[in-house]
Amino acid sequence: MSTDPASSAASPDPAAYRPAAVESAAQQFWTRTRAFEVTEDPARPKFYCLSMLPYPSGALHVGHLRNYTIGDVISRYRRMCGDNVLQPMGWDAFGLPAENAAIKRNTSPAKWTYANIEHMRAQLKSLGYAIDWTREFATCRPEYYVHEQRMFVRLLKQGLAYRKNSVVNWDPVDRTVLANEQVIDGRGWRSGAVVEKREIPQWFLKITDYAQELLDGLDTLEGWPESVKTMQRNWIGRSEGLEFAFDLDGGDAQLRVFTTRPDTLAGVTFLSIAAEHPLAQQAAQSDPALADFIAGLKRGGVSEAELETQEKRGMDTGLRALHPLTGEKLPVYVANFVLMGYGTGAVMAVPGHDQRDWEFARQYQLPVKLVVVPAPVRDALQEIARDLAGGHSDPMQAALAGDLGAVDVYATGAAVQVVEAFRQRVATEGAWTERGWLVNSGDLDGMDYRQAFDALAARFQAEGRGVRRVNYRLRDWGVSRQRYWGCPIPVIYCDACGAVPVPEEQLPVVLPEDVAFSGVLSPIKADPEWRKTTCPQCSGPAERETDTFDTFMESSWYYARYTSPGAAEQIDARANYWLPVDQYIGGIEHAILHLLYFRFYHKLLRDQGLVASDEPATRLLTQGMVIADTYYRETGGHREWINPADVEVQRDERGHVVGAVLKADGQPVRIGGTEKMSKSKNNGVDPQAMVDKYGADTVRLFSMFAAPPEQSLEWSEAGVEGMARFLRRFWREVVAHAAQPDHPAIVPAAGRTDSLPPAQRGEGARRADEGQPASSQVDLARLTAAQKTLRRQLHETILKVGDDYGRRHSFNTAIAALMELLNHVAKFDDASDQGRAVRHEALEAMVLLLNPVTPHICHALWQTLGHPETLLEDVPFPRADPTALAREALTLAVQVNGKLRGTIEVAPDAPREAIEAAALAAPAVARFLEGQAVRKVIVVPGKIVNIVAAG
Repeated sequence: MSTDPASSAASPDPAAYRPAAVESAAQQFWTRTRAFEVTEDPARPKFYCLSMLPYPSGALHVGHLRNYTIGDVISRYRRMCGDNVLQPMGWDAFGLPAENAAIKRNTSPAKWTYANIEHMRAQLKSLGYAIDWTREFATCRPEYYVHEQRMFVRLLKQGLAYRKNSVVNWDPVDRTVLANEQVIDGRGWRSGAVVEKREIPQWFLKITDYAQELLDGLDTLEGWPESVKTMQRNWIGRSEGLEFAFDLDGGDAQLRVFTTRPDTLAGVTFLSIAAEHPLAQQAAQSDPALADFIAGLKRGGVSEAELETQEKRGMDTGLRALHPLTGEKLPVYVANFVLMGYGTGAVMAVPGHDQRDWEFARQYQLPVKLVVVPAPVRDALQEIARDLAGGHSDPMQAALAGDLGAVDVYATGAAVQVVEAFRQRVATEGAWTERGWLVNSGDLDGMDYRQAFDALAARFQAEGRGVRRVNYRLRDWGVSRQRYWGCPIPVIYCDACGAVPVPEEQLPVVLPEDVAFSGVLSPIKADPEWRKTTCPQCSGPAERETDTFDTFMESSWYYARYTSPGAAEQIDARANYWLPVDQYIGGIEHAILHLLYFRFYHKLLRDQGLVASDEPATRLLTQGMVIADTYYRETGGHREWINPADVEVQRDERGHVVGAVLKADGQPVRIGGTEKMSKSKNNGVDPQAMVDKYGADTVRLFSMFAAPPEQSLEWSEAGVEGMARFLRRFWREVVAHAAQPDHPAIVPAAGRTDSLPPAQRGEGARRADEGQPASSQVDLARLTAAQKTLRRQLHETILKVGDDYGRRHSFNTAIAALMELLNHVAKFDDASDQGRAVRHEALEAMVLLLNPVTPHICHALWQTLGHPETLLEDVPFPRADPTALAREALTLAVQVNGKLRGTIEVAPDAPREAIEAAALAAPAVARFLEGQAVRKVIVVPGKIVNIVAAG
């Protein structure tokens, strides 16, 4: 046995499991041996496992714990399978929260951030994650962000980065642009201030140039959840339509629109334009009321979600557009649901067939025309038209308008009811938005969607009025932010030369870290000395850009930098060994923005010749949220939320919750619902407190056992305590077994090298017979029935756990199987040499099977079982022995008319006739068949026999 501290931690005293000592010893060994540092090895399959990097907020939360434990289980398992595994860690260190914290604490964002990194790194290490810390970086360091500055300069020269005025969500208190997701009920997510629409210069990356490739690439990502791919498809929003012009009455001007529903063109009754549209601005110059209305629209956010839910408001500009089919004069409205940044900033309004237009038309008493109908309505209209043909120039229009006075109701009464029901449904419930057949559309009557699309496209193209166009909902990525704590945008402004990129040899543009805040004004905006510089083109006086990059810039390429630590360029040739990422792990809330930019940036790296792959990650796992109970008291008309750690839950004799009291005063508190952990509900759990109380392995085990990774995990300290009991029981079982005086010598099976240190096994050496649990002195030819049963249970568990870890990522069911196996081992009462050898094989395999989840205790117990101290990740993961899986007999349940009446033992290869005979002859079954005729016997191979009988 080793004299390392782990050996003393693995005391033979069954009650001596001390998590703190065990975990300290294991972590010291991993640090001393540099266990998880990796380099490129073409002789071995690589596996790059990456969890989304954390923001250094000050302390790990339970979401971090779950995310990184999932990644660690996968990483350790893959290494035990022989892969060369990379699992790195870094810090997404820029962002507005650091500025807010600095203002609140009267410090600098850099000082606050670096202190948090130190603390959180220590927390991660205390959890025993198999991380290669030599690759660690913080995105706020110049040696990191210099590379994205260089990339931006190159993209600027290639036309993939540009600057333009853009309407944004402006927080007047934080004085920064907000993403749509940061606008909640029209207010800034942090300041609570009413958000304004403001047009300011912004820098953009042309992600729209990659829209189709980003869309097509989703079809290749077989290892990504369908839900994520669907969200990205919807966000990219590819649509085919027509872009064409309405002539304006009284002049040569035109109003261009894009529509995916040209089949509804005959139903246009007005047009809507954005407040920023040039025609709206022009009209407002001579209309003070319109100018005031447009000014009022600047309040509120610009997200599509907000636009869809807000009250529809508009104002007539006085302009009139001419319908391209009929020449009818249509009013042009400024509307609050139209954005200049989407399409052409103008929309043809079809209230009969667009719900938003329908709501607007009802608000302003505008006409609603029905021009597309479902088949039953089309047929009914044709029948009515025949009856009305003599008295109306347009029978269908008359019918849909409700002008049915001349209809012979006796002849067409059913048709009238169909049409009237449809008309009333649209009038009262909303627009009919499905495709169908055209009516009231002149030459287009009777056509379906595709026929009308093609006819109008040909007509407008011939007239020079319009063209077919593929449009995308996706908009270019606005990467500039009006805040300090971010990567400086490498641009210089010169009165003579305009916006000039900083030459690459002058990079990085370093953000000063030793700063003081004055209100919310960015220190670099407030510092004329930092802004002052020289134009690289004309050598004249110039100023630096004071906007900084959106923090999504740093997190969109961090995965690649891990592969090339210390590289002079952004990444080097090592990247193509490790990329793409084999398993990416993070929350579903990042499905759109981060993961879309992540994919886009990889294509930029590819097109710069830095990577050879098309996608950054082949597999994606999105873990569910962590939820917990909530408690509160009513105080002054509002709820004061109380942390679960401060509450004592009261239960009845059956264990049911009957109440709760505050520990501090013993007075009752109210029990709220079970909700996502959050500061607002004060129901967060400090994982460090749980680690200090129960040990890292226990907390890791609970986080993997409580729910499948993709589902919500309900945090329960009772559940954590249950995991602690299981580990104590496992410890006692192994220690008691190893303490037996005639404990079998641990002799590796013939040809096995897995229990030797890596250096003695040979680098990368893995024999075909490795991966079996050491059988010690098990004589396979002399096993008793009970010994065979335990070995079969063991090897069935090996088969299941390996599949759960590797293919299914179903860690909770793997742990449940190991708990069941421990029950079998505990009940196995065989003190013979063979019996002890079989038990030893089972316990040794359990240590290896549990190692990815609970590596500290397994590190100690492996030594307790007689092995020298070694890195278990270099011991092959157990493989099931096919001979052990063979069953000499199968136990089948026997049902009579669907009710269980007994069991039978049959040979695995017993023919159907023998199984039926055994089932009918079983005494427990025969009693229920007395006086009944057997009508049918149904045999489900390997599982059940069902006898159908009748009296």
